[in-house]
Amino acid sequence: MTSGTPSHRAAAPDRVRVAVLTVSDTRTRDTDASGSYLRESLQAGGHEVAAYAIVKDEPAAIEAQLRAWLADPTVQAVITTGGTGITRRDGTVEVVERLLEKPLPGFGEVFRMLSYGQVRGAAILSRATAGVTQGTLVFALPGSLNAVQTAWEGILRDDLAHFVHELVR
Repeated sequence: MTSGTPSHRAAAPDRVRVAVLTVSDTRTRDTDASGSYLRESLQAGGHEVAAYAIVKDEPAAIEAQLRAWLADPTVQAVITTGGTGITRRDGTVEVVERLLEKPLPGFGEVFRMLSYGQVRGAAILSRATAGVTQGTLVFALPGSLNAVQTAWEGILRDDLAHFVHELVR
């Protein structure tokens, strides 16, 4: 029996408490389309947005916010958006990878596979990643609205609660 079986999905919680972090040097609460999309999608899916913040693409700022949420035992998952590309300022992946206890390489692989159908070879520029640390799932998504929609609709929407269930088994 695989972890994707109906019995595992049925045992998953109805609601997941998720913190959303936007990493950007330019976005504000009014211009953060990706963060807004995530918050609205989480709520529409019956989940709770436990926290939301925007931080500059500075490793210390990213790490401080992540550590604060990881220390909160009620936060079951953190989704970041932004800072996953290859520019000099993109630092989210390095921070997240440093914090992870159990990487989930399949997340990035599936995300890039889904992205390839939309953006072709540019999909390799994404360093989207995920893993587990301190009993919390962490997903690092690119900052574009299209990429966030791809990750949510193609991976997270239908399986986020199942992923959380697997953590507590």
